[in-house]
Amino acid sequence: MPRPRKCRRVEYLPGVTYFKPAGIPLRDLEEVRMSIEEAEAIRLKDLEGLEQEEGAEKMNISRPTFQRVLTSARQKIADVLLNGKAIRIGGGSFEMTWSRFRCQRGHEWELETPVRTIPKQCPVCREHDVQSLQPVRMGRRHGRGMSNMTQRTAD
Repeated sequence: MPRPRKCRRVEYLPGVTYFKPAGIPLRDLEEVRMSIEEAEAIRLKDLEGLEQEEGAEKMNISRPTFQRVLTSARQKIADVLLNGKAIRIGGGSFEMTWSRFRCQRGHEWELETPVRTIPKQCPVCREHDVQSLQPVRMGRRHGRGMSNMTQRTAD
């Protein structure tokens, strides 16, 4: 019996979740699916420039698992680019984490370690109306994205 799969931590959700080659009708394209976790691994390693150990720690997974997720994501990206396919980003088993917050009175603060729940009150004024400042979308605001999400699992 395989071990239960750990829920992976994700800090950002992409703002654009579908890409296709220009000039080719959608009906003529094969589609590749990339999970949110795979997109997060690409973001951490290739955009943020983190080492694999750091990326694995941020996602709450082992370094070998991070390597497997990253390799899978890179293979999908290569397939899409070199074979003229469309790619859809979404699904998977993950939980959102946040590290930047603002209270209703305007105080902003950042935690060194991302958390899974928004703090109940501001550390400065004890205001209870606190919101996350963590962006949940990257890139332009085209396509479909999800926000205010704490956990999402694949269909």
